Amino acid sequence: MGLIAVITTTATIEEARAIAEAVVRRGLAACTQISSMESFYVWEGELQQEPEYRVILKTTEEMYQAVEKAIRELHSYELPAIYAVPLTKVFEPYGDWIKTNSQGSNQGEA
Repeated sequence: MGLIAVITTTATIEEARAIAEAVVRRGLAACTQISSMESFYVWEGELQQEPEYRVILKTTEEMYQAVEKAIRELHSYELPAIYAVPLTKVFEPYGDWIKTNSQGSNQGEA
């Protein structure tokens, strides 16, 4: 069971919190973190510069599709960034904790 960090960005802190809380409550990820940042990107041919919030969700490879689905359900962007990076070097007890808490336990659907 490989460990991954799923990453997305949102326009508001409220949306970031809603995604973070829902995914953890559903048992799809063990932990989420939110940080503010500034993004530069091209959208519809125009350079954009906007504040955004990065949400990092720590989970397992097996849970990726469920995490992606939850993010898509809750996200306001037409084309949200949703991608995962492998966690290849992880303190073993912490990795075990991620696995234990990323099994889709549905601890109260959010």
